[in-house]
Amino acid sequence: MRHLTLTQLNIYPIKSCGGIALPRALITRWGLEYDRSWMVVDAQGTFVTQRRHPRLALVQPTITGDALEIRAPDMPLLRVPLAAGDYAVTAGPCVTVWDDQLPALDAGEAAAGWFSRHLDLPVRLVRFDPQIQRICDPEWTRALHAVTQFSDGFPILLISEASLAGLNSRLLQRGRAPVPMQRFRPNVVIAGLDAHEEDRIHRLEFADPQVTLELVKPCKRCVTTTVDPRSGARDAQWPSEPLETLLGYRLDPQLKGATFGQNALIVVGEGAWLEVGQSARAAANPAR
Repeated sequence: MRHLTLTQLNIYPIKSCGGIALPRALITRWGLEYDRSWMVVDAQGTFVTQRRHPRLALVQPTITGDALEIRAPDMPLLRVPLAAGDYAVTAGPCVTVWDDQLPALDAGEAAAGWFSRHLDLPVRLVRFDPQIQRICDPEWTRALHAVTQFSDGFPILLISEASLAGLNSRLLQRGRAPVPMQRFRPNVVIAGLDAHEEDRIHRLEFADPQVTLELVKPCKRCVTTTVDPRSGARDAQWPSEPLETLLGYRLDPQLKGATFGQNALIVVGEGAWLEVGQSARAAANPAR
C-alpha cells in the first residue's frame, strides 16, 4: 500500500464548460456533487462539447446559495436553480450522450437563449434528472454497479501530479509550452505516485472519512485537451498539443488513442466528504 495526498478536487457542473476547484466535495452516488449535472444540447438533443465548440471553455459556472451562476465574456449573468425539482421535463425526444439516450430536465428559454448567443448555435441547457439511472459500461465496471450523470462515462476522473509533470517535461523537450492540469479536467488529483502509476492501481482508499475508489479504465484523450481554457481556442503555434506529444508515448492499442488518467468508481463513501490534504492509500492491481 502506498501513502498519497489528495491535492485537488474539481467539479465541472456543466459538461465541457469551466470547472470549480473545491477545498472539499460531497460524494454522491453519481460522483462529486453537481459534477456534470448540466449539459448543453443541440436542436436534435445531442450533447455539445469543446470538441467542436471550444468557446464552451469560456463559460464559467459558480455555485451560489441555491443557484448555479453562469458567466462568459460579453455575456450577462445567467442564474439557474440547483435543485432538480425546479426544472420542467424536456418536451420532445430524449437527450443523447454518446450511446445513451435519456430524459432530461430543461433549464428554460432564458438559459437556451444565453447559450445560443454565446455559441451562435441553437442549443438548450438541460439538467440531469436524478430519477433516471445512467449506468456505466459494464464491460469496464464488471461486477460493480455504477451510475453517472452527464460525464463521458464514469463518475470520477483521477490523475496524478507526476503524470502531468512527465508530460510537461516532454513538451518542454520538444520546444512546446507546458500545460496546466485544467486541460485534462480531473475530479481528483493525487500527489505521491510516479508518473502514470495510476494505471497500475486497483483501488484508492481514504480512511477518514472512509471513501474507496476503484480505478477501472484509462481515460482516452481527445481534441478537448488542445483547447486553452483561458482563451477558448487552440494555441496558434501548437494547435495539436498536448495531444500530439501524448500520442507519441501514451498510445493505447486497445482504446485506439492516447490515454492520460484513470476513470474511477465509488465503491464506498456515498454521503462522505473528501477534503484537499487528505491522505490516501493505493492498492496495486497485480493484473495490470
